[in-house]
Amino acid sequence: MIFLQFPSFNIHSTPLFVLAIQGLVFSILLLFRFFKKRNLTDLFLGLILLITCWHQTTYTIGFMAWYDTFRNTKINYFLISQSLALAPLLYFYVKSITEPHFQFRKKDFYHFIPALIFTCYKLFLYFYDAAQPGFADTQNGYLLINLDWKYVGPFTHILSNFQMLLYLAFTLQIFYKYRAKIRHMFSNVFRLELNWVRNFLIIYTFLFIYGLFQTIIDVAITNLSWTQEWWYFFFSSLAIIYIGIIGYFTDTSQLNRLDFEQGKVFKAPAFLPKKAASTEASPITQESKLSPELLIQKQKLESYFESKKPYLNPDLNLIDLAKSLQMTRAQLSELINLGFQQNFNDFINQHRVASVKEMLKAGRQEQLSLLGIAYECGFNSKATFNRVFKKWTGSSPTEYMKTLG
Repeated sequence: MIFLQFPSFNIHSTPLFVLAIQGLVFSILLLFRFFKKRNLTDLFLGLILLITCWHQTTYTIGFMAWYDTFRNTKINYFLISQSLALAPLLYFYVKSITEPHFQFRKKDFYHFIPALIFTCYKLFLYFYDAAQPGFADTQNGYLLINLDWKYVGPFTHILSNFQMLLYLAFTLQIFYKYRAKIRHMFSNVFRLELNWVRNFLIIYTFLFIYGLFQTIIDVAITNLSWTQEWWYFFFSSLAIIYIGIIGYFTDTSQLNRLDFEQGKVFKAPAFLPKKAASTEASPITQESKLSPELLIQKQKLESYFESKKPYLNPDLNLIDLAKSLQMTRAQLSELINLGFQQNFNDFINQHRVASVKEMLKAGRQEQLSLLGIAYECGFNSKATFNRVFKKWTGSSPTEYMKTLG
């Protein structure tokens, strides 16, 4: 009779069950790859997927009629939420990708002490309640009902939400600082921008806000039913699959070879424009404010670009260009930031756009496609070319071609 009741596959249980199983598969694959290659990003992402799948368990087995079938089940004691561990894992996952030569140090374990304390507390509840008379005849013991569900559970929920908010803020800060750094060092950043990580953070931010919104409605407005709360876990399941697939098949190990620490990159002053409003390729400068030495270096750089055209190299970066000019990385960064009021990425791509415009005016589009011209001029992706060209000309490449007749 029991087997006829459980498992019950229905419209609510089946999607959660199938998606959670697939998520577990990717989690296992990531953890297996970690033990094989010792890539910490695999460990962190594997644990993130594992915990997210684990949090699905209560509702998945609930919709499969577990609680109705096994009236004396003690599973509520062992479905221990690891939300206190999820937030720091998100933080360390992004940090391990964006920080070259990342190492997980002993003091980093402190981030997981709250999760460890909570796990020990939940085990204590079980052993205490298990020692009480009549425990075998009930589903939930005295401390679980009168201590955990009344006081500790709500407090832990508030704490985990606050912790998630804090860690997401720090993680987003790390991510956008990384993106700012690569624009000061690399001329083509399309493959380094980590749009996958951006999507990953958007997903977990959405789940956090949705879950918080759902909790507020449940506590302050009306008690939500299991089926109304089901949507959060369904969205979480979809997120698991997307993150599992993209995370497993995206190689982030190459980013560990990026070097942001070899000398200092000059930090651009706050007044530098983020976007050029002019349609001309020449940057607007305030030469009267530059020192004589900086003016000489600026003229040297302009002459070098005119004769050598280093921007045609799609892999050009700040370090290589500095070596060619016999300058330090910090000196070149300062020269570009102050002399041209641009970061390295804008400075190089502006020259590439000017080169594209010259080729179009010379009629090279009759021999090469527009994308072919872009590659000839140093761009390495269609998306970057279209975005950068419009930034510096105010029109798309196709629209600009039409103006040439």
